Order: sequence, then structure tokens, then C-alpha cells
Amino acid sequence: MILGRIWGTLDPFLETGPILGRRVANLQFLRALLRADPFDEYHFFIGDRAARESLGEHLGQFFPDLAEQGKLRLLDRRNLPRALAEHDYHCFHQSDCITHPPHLARLRNAASREIFPVTGPIHSLSYANYGALLLAHLWPGATPRDCIVTTSSAGRDVVERFFEGLRSGYDLSPGAYPGPSLRRIPLAVDTGDLQPVDRDGRRIAREKLDLDTERTWLLVFGRVSHYSKMDLLPLLRAFQRLFAEGVDPKSVGLLLGGWTEDGDEHSETLRAFARNIGLELRLFPRPGEIAKLDLYRAADVFVSIADNPQETFGLTVLEAMAMGLPVLASDYDGYKDTVAHGETGLLVPTLGPSATPALDDLAPLLYDNQYHLLLAQQTAVEVPALAAAVRRLLDSPEARAAMGAAGRLRVEDRFSWPVVVAAHVALWEELWTLPVDPAPLRDRVHPSQVAYGRIFGGYPTRALRGDDILTAGRTGEAIYRRKDHPVVYAGLEGVLDEKALGKLPFLARNPLSADELAERVREAFPALSPDRIEFLLLWALKQDILERREARTS
Repeated sequence: MILGRIWGTLDPFLETGPILGRRVANLQFLRALLRADPFDEYHFFIGDRAARESLGEHLGQFFPDLAEQGKLRLLDRRNLPRALAEHDYHCFHQSDCITHPPHLARLRNAASREIFPVTGPIHSLSYANYGALLLAHLWPGATPRDCIVTTSSAGRDVVERFFEGLRSGYDLSPGAYPGPSLRRIPLAVDTGDLQPVDRDGRRIAREKLDLDTERTWLLVFGRVSHYSKMDLLPLLRAFQRLFAEGVDPKSVGLLLGGWTEDGDEHSETLRAFARNIGLELRLFPRPGEIAKLDLYRAADVFVSIADNPQETFGLTVLEAMAMGLPVLASDYDGYKDTVAHGETGLLVPTLGPSATPALDDLAPLLYDNQYHLLLAQQTAVEVPALAAAVRRLLDSPEARAAMGAAGRLRVEDRFSWPVVVAAHVALWEELWTLPVDPAPLRDRVHPSQVAYGRIFGGYPTRALRGDDILTAGRTGEAIYRRKDHPVVYAGLEGVLDEKALGKLPFLARNPLSADELAERVREAFPALSPDRIEFLLLWALKQDILERREARTS
């Protein structure tokens, strides 16, 4: 255990909705971190009450011991500045590197005694607005302790190229706009839940799914989508080649499981093509966890021919390897790191465009699925090589068994959650060793943050001035005499200090300048920041607890 250390986050790591790799990976990461329990406390600064309650229920269910020990603290995000000033955090880790880390780093620079690491992983990187979002990482207040965790070598190259293009396009020198560090740590799977089966286990799973027990079954698992995951027609074309070359269609079958969109015609297109070429194709739309495991157990080979930049890592490949399946995958994105070609499976060559200037200009004006489809349809998984790889695995049960066993060992060694969590803990320790000078960071605001008071200063008549004369208003006098009480809306609990609010009418019983009254509040409540005191005075004016009088004349 790292004594006296606190791990913090702004994210619940718990999302509802369709089963996506990002959501699965984030939740499994959190559970693995808490199982390892390398810190004294875990602080979750969640944006709304419903999300805090949902996360609290989840953590209480899965980690009752940590909850009983008071190690899990669910906090209102509006109290983050105070918490940063009061506690020494070891790190803050987000479930995604994209949105919050640069602004969290700005608040850390301003409020925290120590410049702790701020980290977050990549997930999908191909959305048209990500250039603008990644630009926020290039600002003078970034430090080497701010780190984007890239889950694959290909993903790291993408982030580096993003930053190169942004610096070039906006004329940003690396010295003045350093950006975060980059480190590669992969995603992982829970190897305890994913276990290989023997021949009897495979037969039982096939009988449960009503599958021919004698066929060699290839499994594709993931979103059944040609515009956001992979186009499976090249795989069907590969089967068409094999059948023309003499492979018996009755000897092989294709299992297709995963998320399907309502009203999507793509699934029926695949079914119709399979019928035309004589391929037995079984579709299992939106399977639950039990059905998903049965599909892995029933299969002989796992196939994933990703062709879409929306895919960055490919968690299902790890799941299949953990289940002892050989993997037939496109030589694409993170698959290059996870699949050891010829050892744990086979990688099929892919060809893509050298440049896409017309689409680059158009993509920000299209829907995500439209430009992802256009990108994927010009990424070719080479069908002859794919057919040859399928045949190699069909012809050799021995090779399938050896690759499956090697894949299981590779996952245990490199891609299990205890290994990956340990790598994160080591990263947070390493980032602390990188030199940082806090002094020039303290007052360095982030250039993209909105300075609301200044920018919208023309909306009200004028700003509150230090020489404005304030005194208790009619409501304030009634509150002081206990004949009335303030009405505080939900959402202001962490901003308005109740004790200061109760004492304010007494402090303002005689007229004072705003500066004098603020100083009296500060003397009575030294923990209140100037911002919170000004908020208190303006809110009290709004509620008639204070009123403004004409300035004194000499």
C-alpha cells in the first residue's frame, strides 16, 4: 500500500447503454484497481446526485469492505477546489483522456499544493471533433506529469500525429506548448471469468446453442456494423473462394454475435449473401454475458477483420485469446500489439489510403457514421490472404490448439488486469519523478476556458465594487431576529457556507463597504476563498438579505 496517498477521479467508470468495449474496459479497470487496493482512499467527484448514488450502490455491492472502512468517498464535483487545497492527491485518473484532463490540470495548478499526475487513456480517436478536443492539451500549463495513456502502439502514433498537426497548423512551438506525456499501457481482460474449455465443454456449448457439433465454427463478436466496426463481406468473399476451391460448405460455419441496431439492414445483407454461397451463418443479436461465453466456448477460431479507425484496441480479441481460441485478425490498429502472428493467430494484410483531403474537409460536416463508412470502405482487408489464413486454420486442428494455448499464456502475461493495474501504479510513481516548477503554473489560465465574469460583464448594469455600501436588508433583519430563513436551492449546498450565511446579517447590521464586509467574513471564516465570499455577498443581495445603499460622501 502507498501510505497516505489518495487516488482521485471525476468519472464514475460506470456507464449504461449498449455493451461497448470502452464501457467494459472502464468498469473492469475500476474493479481491478479496487481489488488490488494500492491506495489509502479513493475519491470520486461525480457531477450529479443520481450518478453518485448509482456508483455508490455499485461500489457497496462489489466492495463492501472498502466501503465499510471509509476508503470510498463519493463527493460533489463542485467541492473539488476545496478538496484539492485540503488533500495531497497521489494522482487523478480519468476514464478517457479527451475532455476533462486539461481543465483538471489547470485547477490542480491553481489549487493543489503539489503538482500530482493527471492521467487518462485513449479509446476511439477518429471522431471529427477530436482535433479541437486534443488542442486543449497543448497549453502552457501542461506538465510532464500530465499523461495520455495510449492503449496500443498504433494509438500512440495517432495521438503523436494529432499533436504534430495541431502544432504545425496553429504555429505552436513544443517548448511553449508542451502537451502531456505519452505512455503505452494496454487494456486487459478478467482471466478469471474467461476460461478455455475442453472438447466436452465445446460440445456442451454447441448443443446449448443448437449448433452442429461436427463443423468447424468461426466466431465474429462485436458490433454488427459496417460503418463503426468492420465490414464482414470480405470474410464471406473469402469463404466463397474456399468453396470454389473445394472446401466442403458443410464442414464449416460462421457464428456472428454482438450489438445490432434496430432497423439496420446490414445483418440481413450478410445472411442473404451467406445463403447464396452456401455458408451456414448463425446470428446472435445482443447476447448477454452467459450467451457470450457460450459463443466463445462453442467456437474453434475467433475472427476480427477490423477496417474502421473508430476501432483502436479490440477488447474482444483478448477475450477470445483468454478463452483459448486462435485469432484470425486484420493487420490493423491495436491488433498488431495483441496478436503474435504465427504464434497466437494470424494477421491478414490491410491496405489503406495515403491521404484523404476531400474527406478531411467534409467530415466535420457529416454524421459520425457517414465519414466512418467512407473511411472503412477504402481500407481493404486482402481477401486472398484472408482466404488462405482461414484455410490454414481449417486444415490444422493442431495449429489451432497450439495458437489457442499460446494466446491464453500471452493474455495472462501481458493483458490481465492485475498486470495492467500494476503498470498504472508504476506509471503514477514514475510521473512524480518528472521535474515540474509549480510557480509559473499557478496563475496560468487555460486559454479555452470561458472567463464568465469578464466575458459576460456587459450583461448586468455593472459589477459589484469594493466601495459599494452594503447593509442588512429587510429579509436579512428578519433572519437575524429568527423571523425568516433563507431559501437555498439544491445545487448550492457546497457553494454557500451555512454558518457564514447565518452570520452575515449580524456582520452587516451597520453599513459597510463591500470590501470591509468581505474582510469581516474572511476573519470569521478564514477557510472561505475570495470567490466564495463574493458569491455569498451577491447571492445575499439577490435574496434581500443584504441591500446596497448609496456611497458615502465626504
